Amino acid sequence: MAESRTGCCSKGRAGDTPAASRDAPSDVIMPSPEPVKRRWSAPLGGSFRMGSEDRRFADDGEGPVRSVTLSPFRIACYTVSNLQFGDFVRATGYTTDAERYGWSFVFEGLLSADRRGTLGRRVQETPWWLPIAHAYWAQPEGPDSSVLGRLDHPVVHVSWNDAKAYCRWSGTRLPSEAEWEFAARGGLDQATFAWGDELTPNGEHRCNIWQGRFPDLNTQDDGYLGTAPVHAFPPNGHGLYNVAGNVWEWCEDTFSPRYHQVTSPTDPRHSEPAPNRSMRGGSFLCHESYCNRYRVGARSSNTPDSSASNIGFRVVDGPLTGAPR
Repeated sequence: MAESRTGCCSKGRAGDTPAASRDAPSDVIMPSPEPVKRRWSAPLGGSFRMGSEDRRFADDGEGPVRSVTLSPFRIACYTVSNLQFGDFVRATGYTTDAERYGWSFVFEGLLSADRRGTLGRRVQETPWWLPIAHAYWAQPEGPDSSVLGRLDHPVVHVSWNDAKAYCRWSGTRLPSEAEWEFAARGGLDQATFAWGDELTPNGEHRCNIWQGRFPDLNTQDDGYLGTAPVHAFPPNGHGLYNVAGNVWEWCEDTFSPRYHQVTSPTDPRHSEPAPNRSMRGGSFLCHESYCNRYRVGARSSNTPDSSASNIGFRVVDGPLTGAPR
């Protein structure tokens, strides 16, 4: 398994072997009804200008900007919530990659100071990421945590493999990168963000990202330290919530920095063998000082078995169209 190229944003597994057994609970009981029901966008598709001319992350391959045409599709207005993923687990008994490995990456700022002081092993290049034993989707910060107070928050600690399993069960699929960007742009042409070019228009926060000094001071001016509910902040022009910040969202494509050079202008999809899968949207950890990837044209990736406190997904209704590259 290859190391993530963007460990500041989300950390990837690097050659670890799944545990032979696990001690984490296997049955999660959650109440119903669901507080936020799935909503679909109106049918989307057509032509738009995809990509970005921003060059601060040259290896990400954000450009060049080009015209892309997409067949009709509908995408979920919200990312998949903890309650929705819990329904899947209860129905199928599915075991996530984080459970099989016996650990997942947790951002240290989400742990109590006492808990942090007991943890010795850290990721050298990105010490704010801690591999926490038995952290997984239902225990986001480890065995002393729960999602019961966060049922309407996005599910996290889900790998690309886990997201695909959920899609198979629910009759949905992951978006292609092009579909994700078309939907996230909300009908705006080449705007920096999903709502325009200004990060905080009229001083109003439009997304859940880091404010302050990363990684030791988050002023939480947007109201959140970790994840926000899936319906937080105003939607974009296509009715999508939280396409900037909150959690990274898995896409169907294998990742290539040459994506815009090698994929078709009609229903593009990159499927050439590659170690990483594409992610879009940024997360609550993004800050302009080091990870300005909450811009709508920005890209990132991780290995398909990787999981962390800030990785989730949203789904698309209907079959994937277009020929893979």
